[in-house]
Amino acid sequence: MITVHHLNNSRSQRILWLLEELNAPYEIESYSRDKITNLAPETLKKIHPLGKSPVISEDGKIIIESGAITTYIVDKYAPKGFAPSPEDSDYYNYLELIHYAEGSAMLPLLLLLYSSSLGDAAKPLHERIFSEINNNLGFLSERLGDDDFFFRDTFSAVDTMLSFVFEGAQISESLQPFPNLISILERYHERPPYKVALEKGGEYNLGWGEKTILDTSR
Repeated sequence: MITVHHLNNSRSQRILWLLEELNAPYEIESYSRDKITNLAPETLKKIHPLGKSPVISEDGKIIIESGAITTYIVDKYAPKGFAPSPEDSDYYNYLELIHYAEGSAMLPLLLLLYSSSLGDAAKPLHERIFSEINNNLGFLSERLGDDDFFFRDTFSAVDTMLSFVFEGAQISESLQPFPNLISILERYHERPPYKVALEKGGEYNLGWGEKTILDTSR
């Protein structure tokens, strides 16, 4: 059985969601951020030297990085047809989006998050940061079009991976020009497995500066 070493207010929440969507067996080992520094506790370093979350363990294996964790879970627990096989013509389109969610799409949002603590000193950076956020959201909006989901117009791990990007963009008020991305995020939040994962995961407050979203502690 998978153990999810779950940090509150972190990207490991989408790993819980994926497991719930697949009805896969798992248990949660919970960790809490420091209330002053917001950093992960030192105890996470006992699981992996980086002390980051998400991280999962199963049968002696320790796996970090959302994309790798997602691939492992899908390969082992997803029913046939949930993800393409390497022989499928669109396999690499799927793989591209899985890794894009944690790579190019996430970087400017993280820069915004980290620079928000600098106050006015960060303002010279914001034009470029918001430009990159807008570029990524524009790409994703065009990629989605009128479809309900990102890959083959059916729910997949691409959606769980991209959810954190859209939640961050919503907090930074960057999502408004893209109504189809607002709609898909609403569809994510209405899915029963998403709600169950929130209940099991506990506190999920994503903060960009003073803005927060998805406060499940209330």
